[in-house]
Amino acid sequence: MKLAKRIDNLPPYLFAEIDKRVAEKRAQGVDVISLGIGDPVEPTPKHIIDKLAEQAENAVNHRYPSYFGMPDFRRSIAGWYKKRFNVDLNPDTEVLPLIGSKEGIAHINFAVLDAGDTTLIADPGYPVYNTGAILAGVNPVHVPLVEENDFLPDLDAIDAGTREAAKMLMLNYPNNPTSAIAGDDFFKDLIGWGAKNQVIIAHDNPYSEITFDGYVAPSFLQYPGAKEVGIEFNSLSKTYNMTGWRIGWACGNAKVIEALGRVKTNIDSGIFNAIQHAGIEALEGPQDIIKEMCDIYQKRRDLVMDALGKLGLEAREPKATIYVWVKVPGGYTSASFATHVLDSVGVIVSPGNAYGPSGEGYVRICLSVKDDRLVEALDRIRTLV
Repeated sequence: MKLAKRIDNLPPYLFAEIDKRVAEKRAQGVDVISLGIGDPVEPTPKHIIDKLAEQAENAVNHRYPSYFGMPDFRRSIAGWYKKRFNVDLNPDTEVLPLIGSKEGIAHINFAVLDAGDTTLIADPGYPVYNTGAILAGVNPVHVPLVEENDFLPDLDAIDAGTREAAKMLMLNYPNNPTSAIAGDDFFKDLIGWGAKNQVIIAHDNPYSEITFDGYVAPSFLQYPGAKEVGIEFNSLSKTYNMTGWRIGWACGNAKVIEALGRVKTNIDSGIFNAIQHAGIEALEGPQDIIKEMCDIYQKRRDLVMDALGKLGLEAREPKATIYVWVKVPGGYTSASFATHVLDSVGVIVSPGNAYGPSGEGYVRICLSVKDDRLVEALDRIRTLV
């Protein structure tokens, strides 16, 4: 049996591997605490669940949904962008619902790049930035995000040959996995750089609402010229504790949105309408969940930062996201430290190098675990360091 050659270069998906390791350890009787996957443990708000149940009973929603998403859901997304970021979006041409933003991030490579083309990806970055390019036969070039530059890409350091070859740049702020944030000047420079070099900017913004200490995250699209050079991905997953619902969107440049929509309509049949109705309820209904979750995550962030300080482990205090990016102790690599923590005390942390070469020397701790389990995990790690 012969398989596709593209699979040869495709690494195992990080979080699938974490799931597998958790299952193996639990089968051995180990009480595993996973700080590896950003999956909120708090439930989806009841009013959203109620809307799903109501609409699931409606037989009209049992048929194929619109390939391009329900018009009402697209209008709801556009309305949320206007209210939240003061961004004007045409819901018919500049908004495309997705079965979770992950699939759109993978499919964008097929929509705007040809096999052999070059795309630039943030390093470290969400693994699908890299694997989506590999699946499309595209050449992913890593753009380092290093602490000395506040985990922002040094666009001027990209050599002329790479700039000329590149057709897209994929990145996200607030950032996964480093939790770095980007300011107005960075986004304005990014837009200017994309326009000058004819590079599509694909900005991934699923953590825009998970912020701390008064920080308010921007949208890439709120800056002048953004829609001329790119698009933004977003999702209901982290904002409304809806990771399992698989609902998100891409929005921005109409030409790129149309191309992505053409790919999607040939591959999938859209999002179950009842889930889209629930998405409208999330965006337009009570928003109390956002502050509640920010308060919860900020408390957990403070627990982690306090523990790391006592352990002598270095990490920048995050202003956003549900992650803490931690330097590993001397004598360890990212992978060896993550393995040591799992094998010794049954705690999962994500090795930084799994997010790209520049992630070496770090591990990612996720805050999406109940407070008591987080404290226990930190106590266990304390016995090792």
